[in-house]
Amino acid sequence: MRIAVYQGAPQPLDVAGNLQRLDQQAALAAQRGAELLVCPEMFLSGYNIGQAAVQRLAQAADGAAAEAIAQLCRRHAVAVVYGYPERGEEGALYNSVQLIDAHGQRLAKYRKTHLFGELDRAQFSAGSQHCPVVELNGFMLGLLICYDIEFPENARQLALAGAELIVVPTANMTPYDFICQVTVRARAQENQCYLVYANYCGAEGDIHYCGQSSIVDPDGSLLAMAGQAPCQLLADVQRERVLEGRKGFPYLSDLRRDLQRHR
Repeated sequence: MRIAVYQGAPQPLDVAGNLQRLDQQAALAAQRGAELLVCPEMFLSGYNIGQAAVQRLAQAADGAAAEAIAQLCRRHAVAVVYGYPERGEEGALYNSVQLIDAHGQRLAKYRKTHLFGELDRAQFSAGSQHCPVVELNGFMLGLLICYDIEFPENARQLALAGAELIVVPTANMTPYDFICQVTVRARAQENQCYLVYANYCGAEGDIHYCGQSSIVDPDGSLLAMAGQAPCQLLADVQRERVLEGRKGFPYLSDLRRDLQRHR
């Protein structure tokens, strides 16, 4: 499968503009042969926008924005992972991501479980469940969001559930470049899975994003990595690499899961 990652500056409070930008990026990704396009955290609305704006712009997982994205997925025959503010059935607000396939079907939704500091906590409720691992184009895929990947337990839980590809929309900022450069590569290697990390560049209010989006091989090597500028990354992933890696580094099968249980 060929994967595209869009790294761009946020366009806060401009859902219509971001849908248009997503349409353009999906068209480009399709022209380049990509089957999946991944965008950053809270892509539809911007991330650092405040609770009042989140309240105003939040939509249900099957709302108008999701339908517009389903239409562009069908039009360009490409699957999309995007971040958005979600209004839950009970009215709570979540920092969420969603996967819509090339047929316009909503395959998976995930609500950020590990909120980052007061910025997240002032805007969102924490999700209570991990994303189900779903099949996309021959790969078993799981979702996390930004700060979630900094907890090794999250990636490991997805890998143990069968994930071969972990997709992480993010809004990582300076001075946390270390996460882009080291942590995401470690998570891929220690779980012998592909990892896709889609970040912003530029600034949003007083936040300066550090870019460095990447597509990481199961051995931890970089298949593609961005700098600080807007771009669309592209890389091919092969399921055989995961299967071979898990034979050579059998962390998942050798893990003493009986010792991991809470006592």
